[in-house]
Amino acid sequence: MRERLRRNGLSLCFALLFLLALAGQAQSAAGVVAFNAEQLRARQEPVTWGEYLLTPDFWNRTFQNWQSELLAVFSMVVLPIYLRERGSPESKPVGSAHTATGVEG
Repeated sequence: MRERLRRNGLSLCFALLFLLALAGQAQSAAGVVAFNAEQLRARQEPVTWGEYLLTPDFWNRTFQNWQSELLAVFSMVVLPIYLRERGSPESKPVGSAHTATGVEG
């Protein structure tokens, strides 16, 4: 388990950061206010911010804003991570010293 976490740690870290950025974006705060206003007009219970993150309204608003940038973000973030992970042609053996691989940095 520890070795797997070490091999894929960069991917896991960036995936977690991406999800936190997605959930914490400013739009989610404004979106929950607008969503609750709609809920009250329809005589339904308002939702909390956490509940709003699970609604289709949040995901619809989010992907409308991100659809033009999603491929660029994917290309710039995910592909370099994959190319540096174990087993890719660009990676060095995990745990190898810099002197053994000729790679410094």
